[in-house]
Amino acid sequence: MTSRTVNVNGTALGVESFGAGDAPLVLLAGGTTMLSWPDALCERLAAGGRRAVRYDLRDSGTSTTTDPEAPAYTLRDLAADAAALAGLLGGEPAHLAGIGVGGMVAQTAVLDHPGAFSALTLIGTRPVAPGPPDADLPGHDEATMGRLFARPMPDWADREAVAEFAAAGAEVLGDDPATARTAAARIWDRTPGTAPSVQMANQLGMVFSRLDCGPRWRERLPEVKIPALVVHGRRDRFFPLGNGEALAREIPGARLLVLEEAATAIPDAAIGEVAEAMLALGR
Repeated sequence: MTSRTVNVNGTALGVESFGAGDAPLVLLAGGTTMLSWPDALCERLAAGGRRAVRYDLRDSGTSTTTDPEAPAYTLRDLAADAAALAGLLGGEPAHLAGIGVGGMVAQTAVLDHPGAFSALTLIGTRPVAPGPPDADLPGHDEATMGRLFARPMPDWADREAVAEFAAAGAEVLGDDPATARTAAARIWDRTPGTAPSVQMANQLGMVFSRLDCGPRWRERLPEVKIPALVVHGRRDRFFPLGNGEALAREIPGARLLVLEEAATAIPDAAIGEVAEAMLALGR
């Protein structure tokens, strides 16, 4: 694994690359930080001959941080960043993968920049922006969201408090608390400066509640002409399975892979299955 910073569209992006294959696979973060993509999955993709590249979105990790509380960019700017990064990697068009809200950016990227990408993987996401979903899509599980957001915020400058907060949230969502605790501690370590509350909260994905995500893109999904894979957890309470099913219906020829024991995150036991499905895409 190698780390570096690249400049695209007037901003610096912190990037980590796994493998040295000619075929690039760009991994769009869930929330904002690259660590939403497990190390083990990146390593499996690299072992399969791909050059897996994960990166921090703007205002997170080692990427440019300006004002996470009032982002001066849109979801489509993030999509343009993904396309520009793919172009810098050289070689053939990139396989683009997005997880969680990063999947929303990925959908927009392949629609707005079709020549930059050769395949699309969407994991645990939905075909509309944050906020109330379309009437035919299942929304967040209300009981789960009530428990999740009723918790008091931690002291964001306290590494252990932040890690425990993330672990407790994972338990509510049905994900592995130990994995979430470790990831949150790593995110804290990579947060700029002394981890003030706004920056650290942003590392856990809260920027999307403040981001301009218009205009709609769902009606354009039939325009996707590249091979697509939709991966979704059967137990996902944040974006319930009906969202992944809708994506697979509306993207021509998309394959739906349902992870029976998964919630919002990719569990360790499913990493091999997800990696193989991603590696097979477009072969």
